[in-house]
Amino acid sequence: MSKNDTLREELTLLGKETRYPGTYTASVLETFTNKHQDIDYMVKFNCPEFTSLCPITGQPDFAAIYINYIPDKLMVESKSLKIYLFSFRNEGSFHEDCVNTILKDLRELMQPKFIEVQGKFTPRGGISIDPYTCWGRDETKYAELAEYRLRNHDLYFENINNR
Repeated sequence: MSKNDTLREELTLLGKETRYPGTYTASVLETFTNKHQDIDYMVKFNCPEFTSLCPITGQPDFAAIYINYIPDKLMVESKSLKIYLFSFRNEGSFHEDCVNTILKDLRELMQPKFIEVQGKFTPRGGISIDPYTCWGRDETKYAELAEYRLRNHDLYFENINNR
């Protein structure tokens, strides 16, 4: 059996018609084996079209979601991640809840060495909210990295020119 045959057995969404869930679900997330477990490297996902709903008003919220992680044995498959992020579209969640839920779901799924999630939400009512969360494996250099990133993640005011 070839490497590609093994991947085809592990992944059920690639190459098939995309069916988007109507409500939030983490069950669509899929993983595959990291072929470079001997190297620390960062994987970055940018989702510039994330949407969720305000849990109070039901109005849509729009954001760019940034996910960075250092994989260990497993990696998240990108199509499943896209469908998962889409599942928030009809979910009533505050911005902070969205980014923390994403981190917790991906941490449980992949067991990465390090992961961080940031949301850059567009303003509603004249204010934007940009929640950030991170996690590093306990009692390792990755826990130290997470602490450092949290303490230093937004030291300088950004130049706002795209909102």
